[in-house]
Amino acid sequence: MTRVKEARRTATTLVVRSDANARISHSREPYYELMRRLFQEEATAMRGQKFLLLVEERQKAANPLKTKEWDETIRLLGVSRSSFYAMRNKLLGAGLITSKGGEYRLSGLFSKDLSDMAKWWWTAVLHNESETL
Repeated sequence: MTRVKEARRTATTLVVRSDANARISHSREPYYELMRRLFQEEATAMRGQKFLLLVEERQKAANPLKTKEWDETIRLLGVSRSSFYAMRNKLLGAGLITSKGGEYRLSGLFSKDLSDMAKWWWTAVLHNESETL
């Protein structure tokens, strides 16, 4: 088992809440709730949300956000270069975005990883049939 202090630099910690009322799907702002699970500070969570929405909007407009646009992006977010890259690396590590071919895009790796963990827990640990998940 890897301790948080010993985790690779690209690793991302995700806060899991057991209260059914804290589910992201019950929130009025699911992006924000997701960011609060990734980032400790509220201001960083808000910037993460803004960055993800920017990536999503540009991707939908068939004009993906370019990695070389970092200077414009940090001005838009109002952060330093180091803060931007720390936030970006956490989103990359969580599998929410990818950075390929000089472009940022939303990624499905986050969903696949969570689904895989849920299926494993449901079947291997709780000994339920996968069809009942």
